[in-house]
Amino acid sequence: MDEVLYKSASELSRLIHARSLSPVELVQACLRKIEEVNPSINAFVSLQSERALEEAKAIADRLAHGEDPGPFAGIPIGAKDLEDVKGMPTTYGSVPFRDNIAQQDSIQVARLKRAGAILLGKTNTPEFGFTGFTKNRLFGVTRNPWNLERTPGGSSGGSAAAVASGMVPLATGSDAGGSIRIPACYSGCFGIKPTYGRIPLGPFERLNTTGLWTLGPLCRTVEDAAFYLDVTSGYHPADPVSLPRPQSYVDALKEELPPLKISFSPDMGFAPVQRDVALLAEKGARVFEELGHNVEIWKGSFPDMSETWSDLVCKELYMQLKEVLEQYHSEIGRSIVTSLDYVNSLDLDKWVQHAKAVTALNNTLWSIFDQYDLLLTPTLPTEAFAAQGPPPAEIEGQSIPILWAVAFTYPFNISGHPAATVRSGFTSSGLPAGLQIIAPRHREDLVLRAALAYEKARPWNDHWPKLDPQ
Repeated sequence: MDEVLYKSASELSRLIHARSLSPVELVQACLRKIEEVNPSINAFVSLQSERALEEAKAIADRLAHGEDPGPFAGIPIGAKDLEDVKGMPTTYGSVPFRDNIAQQDSIQVARLKRAGAILLGKTNTPEFGFTGFTKNRLFGVTRNPWNLERTPGGSSGGSAAAVASGMVPLATGSDAGGSIRIPACYSGCFGIKPTYGRIPLGPFERLNTTGLWTLGPLCRTVEDAAFYLDVTSGYHPADPVSLPRPQSYVDALKEELPPLKISFSPDMGFAPVQRDVALLAEKGARVFEELGHNVEIWKGSFPDMSETWSDLVCKELYMQLKEVLEQYHSEIGRSIVTSLDYVNSLDLDKWVQHAKAVTALNNTLWSIFDQYDLLLTPTLPTEAFAAQGPPPAEIEGQSIPILWAVAFTYPFNISGHPAATVRSGFTSSGLPAGLQIIAPRHREDLVLRAALAYEKARPWNDHWPKLDPQ
């Protein structure tokens, strides 16, 4: 059964629906893989093995009686530990929440379950998803399957590591500053951050207000992501800014991609990039030229949004955690407490400055998408850094502010544009690098169609890290 562990979720679904593969056998194979390699990687932090096997048997019975349990029937998945799964702990990677048992499923998890997915367990995340690498005081460090000394990224690092190592074909992620795209890039998966509001958030104790936070998949192929968005997108009253469900993304993949005018920004005008990562991104952009599209170097410069993004994300986290901070101040990570205390001290003039910066970013992207169909950038400026952190303080000998280590992801959380990462190749250290594909707002279909064209030209689903069992 080991050979099925690296198949895509969509391929596994076809095998299960054809009754060529048993959901029970697939779940058992995934659980064995978790037992074998999770001790080395620390991707899963809690499991519900017995319930998963019971659900697999129930789906097998439904299929035997001619029913269709849904597009993800019998597909084992992981859920990031910022997201509720009824009856399981939602710890947020934080000591005060170690015994916090979810009373209901999140909207996203509920929709995946209704589509037949089988939830195996929760995947590791930095405390409250606060960093771009995955480490917390509750569960420790998550490691990259390509090199155990490196990080899989964050904050959806456990989900990405689980997919890349063959534990599950699909896992949930969330992205407020790159937290899907960073681990997808570092772990060699496919990940997409949809337009803000595309997948409903919640249910909430307190509504999200900054417009940064989105949900999406960590998966093996573009087709998997299209199925995922078909299942999870669409308005829900718990999230007042959630968007109506558009046309089927799976159907959109069947449409021929017309000739496109594409801009490629090697550095967004300001950020240094590791030399071999830059070469791989440029090589990835050239794939679209080989496919007949017009690719031009964009020579403009984006505004540096690092301070604005940092203050916005800390403001949102402060609003969610104010009472928790007061009660558990000493049990929460010092960097989080310091950042939230700082943002609480900001005056109105600072927020006016941030509003001006957001407007400048919007106008920059307006001008780009007035001329081009897509924007390409490196997904990240470097390969994966040390598993314990910290992020690099310099790139190619140039000192950088800490957030420039992920300079190409968070601007598109602020702007709300859909963005995905595809594998552009491997660095001289043998680690994955990524090419980011960005489209106008509400055009996930175009991102997915472009990513599929790239995937067909440069397939990646036949090459994954193989780990020895512990």
